[in-house]
Amino acid sequence: MRKMMNAFFLSSLLLLASCSTKNDNANSDQLAQKKAQLEDLKSQQKKLADDITSLESEIQKLDPSSKVEKSKLVAVAAIIPANFTHYIDLQGSIQAEDISYIAPRNGQGGLVKSLFIKKGDVVKKGQKILKLDDAVYLKNLQQLQTQLTYAEDLLRRQQNLWDQQIGTELQLIQAKQNVDQIKDQMATVKEQWNTTNVYSDVDGVADEVNLRVGELFTGYVGQSPQIKIVNNSRLKVITQVPENYIDKVKTGSSMVVSLPDVGKTFNSQISLSGKIIDPNSRSFYVEAKMPSDKDIRPNQIALVKIQDYTAANAITIPVNTLQNDDKGKFVMVAVNENGKNIARKKQVQIGELYGDKLEIKAGLQSGDQVITEGFQGLYDGQNITLTATN
Repeated sequence: MRKMMNAFFLSSLLLLASCSTKNDNANSDQLAQKKAQLEDLKSQQKKLADDITSLESEIQKLDPSSKVEKSKLVAVAAIIPANFTHYIDLQGSIQAEDISYIAPRNGQGGLVKSLFIKKGDVVKKGQKILKLDDAVYLKNLQQLQTQLTYAEDLLRRQQNLWDQQIGTELQLIQAKQNVDQIKDQMATVKEQWNTTNVYSDVDGVADEVNLRVGELFTGYVGQSPQIKIVNNSRLKVITQVPENYIDKVKTGSSMVVSLPDVGKTFNSQISLSGKIIDPNSRSFYVEAKMPSDKDIRPNQIALVKIQDYTAANAITIPVNTLQNDDKGKFVMVAVNENGKNIARKKQVQIGELYGDKLEIKAGLQSGDQVITEGFQGLYDGQNITLTATN
């Protein structure tokens, strides 16, 4: 029985191997046939291409005007007249119009006895901000008060004697004058004593407090103020303009002020234009008022754009489309001739440039199709194919 089973398995394996060999042979034959067909088609393609090239060459020799030219793919944009504005791009800074530099009223100053503010504090007009040493004035007032008491007592005595018809009128007058003189001296000393109280002249913020108790207050240390009060309610932007723009930038010129740190932009006008050229920077000073805004602070950096030229219904092109040749400046435009799109060269006269927009004074008109992409290497009369543009 076991011998019969082994014989059966052996015959089955031989059958399967035979079938597999037949399938592999069939696949190999099919692959070889397809490869042969592919090689035949490639040969035919090469022959056709060679024949086409040969015929084109022969036709060109017999009829040069029959040359078939390939069309170049380009993008175009139609010219639409619009307002064009040119700006001078500068950098400026924000400044406060109301700045108070605190100085001693007596012109001399003194030692600081008490200091009532610190840098950054909000200060009101009339607020006491520091106290100077007043010991000398107090001592003088005390002495004068003693003298006044004595002089007033003498005056009363002299008046009583005069009422009793004793003494002379001159003695009475001298006693009154003595009292008045002492009172005048006291008023003067009190006024001097009041100068030891230093007050703010404006509402604002203490921008600088370079002073401590026990130091000498004179108003300035070198070139720096000891106390500076800034009022943020009235602000302005200032900048320096190169002198070559002196005929274009004047009082009333429009200005756009951008504050990059806070992401805000404001429109303003030049309110003051300097009449003197700085010999070092070769520029002149201009300023414009800024609106009251919580995000605007003195000494902020400002990007300033001053309008120096504007044109209504101007024709502009992307500046990168402008090209040059021996005849001058030109741009390539797309025109339709006999049903075909053709590239044509147009000489132009340029005006102002701002950003990527170039003003064209002459040479183009509304509706012209300026080639904005693919214009490199184009020549006048070349066939082109247009693509859609934004």
